[in-house]
Amino acid sequence: MYELNDIVEMKKPHACGTNRWQIIRIGADLKIKCLNCERVVMLTRREFDKRFKKILEKHSN
Repeated sequence: MYELNDIVEMKKPHACGTNRWQIIRIGADLKIKCLNCERVVMLTRREFDKRFKKILEKHSN
């Protein structure tokens, strides 16, 4: 399962052309940041789960 600061891939790429996002907040909503253009997007957990494809890099503590 995904955790805070993991790098994830979504099903559709962002408008800037990249598909790498960093999870920066987890709660009832998730906040993800595009690693190319630094844009921050907030999604409900249900919406995120629907759009989530896979974890690219796990955050190591």
